[in-house]
Amino acid sequence: MADSRVAVAGASGLIGSALVRSLTADGIEVVRLVRRAPTGPGEVRWDPEHGRVDAAGLAGCDAVVNLAGAGIGDRRWNDAHKARLRRSRVRGTAALAEAVATLEPRPRVFVNGSAIGYYGETGARPVDEDAPPGGVSCPRSAWTGRPRRNPHGRRASGRSSPGRASSSPPGAGVGRLFPLFRAGLGGRLGDGRQYWSFVALHDVVAALRHLLDRDDLSGPFNLTAPEPLTNREITAAMGRVLHRPTPFAVPAPVLRAVLGEMAGEVLGSARVRPTRLLESGFRFAFPDIDGAIRAAL
Repeated sequence: MADSRVAVAGASGLIGSALVRSLTADGIEVVRLVRRAPTGPGEVRWDPEHGRVDAAGLAGCDAVVNLAGAGIGDRRWNDAHKARLRRSRVRGTAALAEAVATLEPRPRVFVNGSAIGYYGETGARPVDEDAPPGGVSCPRSAWTGRPRRNPHGRRASGRSSPGRASSSPPGAGVGRLFPLFRAGLGGRLGDGRQYWSFVALHDVVAALRHLLDRDDLSGPFNLTAPEPLTNREITAAMGRVLHRPTPFAVPAPVLRAVLGEMAGEVLGSARVRPTRLLESGFRFAFPDIDGAIRAAL
């Protein structure tokens, strides 16, 4: 994709900012969608809440990546915040798709961020891209937008786990646990038997680049490490890599009292595997939990 032009919505987020760094490092021109007045030629104004996009600023883009949406863990969940999470993703996706549909020539690929919340509670049962929706109402699964018309020749969806992307502190997911574990206060959450589909941030970005580069790939792809682990196993790995004891445990009722409905993000079990991604030839740089933790450090 050298000398190409890629538009990124959600470019200031954890994954978006890492993707932008990766693209620009390879000499790819990046157009960032921003909600304020643009301050440079690399920015395009959009208002996802009201469905407005400066489509003219997207002219000449070879690809569009949508990773935008209100933060999952920004605040305690209530009905109003859950509605905001859904609205920010569904409206933003639809607005961007409709804007892209007006372009000639159209971008050759539209990659839309999604989430493994699509599968719902899986327990110990492994699932991959062929599994049906889980029927849960959690807003993390709500950004599978359905534009009224097909705006591009190829469409791919990357289903990641926003609470499990390892990143440099103070990032998201596993990264947020580092201070506790470094202080020797780490431990399992709930009974620890719930599966976490973890993934290194490096591999999420590499997988998105893979979807952008391969013209033969379309449809959903799980952006998770090959083998999910239980919270108990990940807790042990954190202690092992950081050389700290992990004697503590936070009971499920305490987590629910503190986090409210968002406790489902850490107590829920999602044993999700990236079958289609592996079959496409993608290789993880950090397939195991120890490597993913070290990459985050």
